[in-house]
Amino acid sequence: MSGFELRTLDLKNKSMNDKIDLSIIVPLYNEQDNVRKLHAEIVEVLEKLGKSYEIIFVNDGSRDKTLENCQDLRPLKIINFRRNFGQTASLDAGFKEAKGDIVITMDGDLQDDPANIPKLLQKMKEHRYDVVASWRRIRKDSFSKKLFSKGADQLRKVLLHDSIHDSGCMLRAYKRSCLKNLDLMGEMHRFIPATLGMRGFTIGEVEVNHRPRIHGMTKYNYKRVLKGFLDVLGVWFWMKYASRPLHLFGGIGLFSFIVGAVFLIALFVARIFFAYSLTDKIWPLLAIFLMMVGVQLFVSGLMADILVKNRYRGKNMNYTIKEIIENE
Repeated sequence: MSGFELRTLDLKNKSMNDKIDLSIIVPLYNEQDNVRKLHAEIVEVLEKLGKSYEIIFVNDGSRDKTLENCQDLRPLKIINFRRNFGQTASLDAGFKEAKGDIVITMDGDLQDDPANIPKLLQKMKEHRYDVVASWRRIRKDSFSKKLFSKGADQLRKVLLHDSIHDSGCMLRAYKRSCLKNLDLMGEMHRFIPATLGMRGFTIGEVEVNHRPRIHGMTKYNYKRVLKGFLDVLGVWFWMKYASRPLHLFGGIGLFSFIVGAVFLIALFVARIFFAYSLTDKIWPLLAIFLMMVGVQLFVSGLMADILVKNRYRGKNMNYTIKEIIENE
């Protein structure tokens, strides 16, 4: 066997050995008292599964000892942000770094139980789902948090027609093919299943146990409630009109132009045939204004349509990675 053939065979074997079945992504922000226990629980579950895996912790600009407490954990890959960019940015960075055939996300506060991971994988395998989300039927959260979450879920179902019960639970399993060209922005991490469902991917759901928070403070506050409400509207608008802005702006513009034109014709008829005086009236200016606004909206919709069709996909979010640490 020639040297070239041996080298080709070695590269092939190396590629096969580097194949990863599961990638676990965990965004972390000020979770210094949780990271060690969480890592140990994840490793224990994954070792029992007998699959190759990688664990990715994304340190989202933590101000406590979260990063320091992760330094000696193995196996672990740490994506360290320069400052706090949010959970959506953390997931985006994790998705881009993950190499597993199936990607599993979860929160870093120990409320998501890693013991539920086999349930997600079994559901995905049995029904061939592209995505499996978790449903915390019995939640170990405060009354106010559960109330706001329930309201957000109802709004999401009305606008996005999302079939899952619990959009707030980050314990989810995704086939790698789902995440290709997935554009994340704002606070879209809550709506990833809805977004993928609108693209035609199949979404499943499984009930999981939920644990109370023991260490650290919840990141859920009125600001997140407001952001969640705005993001539901944003995702609805994006999914409905992002690929066809001409339908929205062009439709409104065409309607405005027609109303203005009909109004102007009516004024012309009234002036010619009924001697209606227009010298001291504002109606002609209003009619012309409606027509001009209609033309402007139509042109804006046309230009937006062109930009959307040529926009550059797959661009990173506005976050900066300080370093990537690999503990093997």
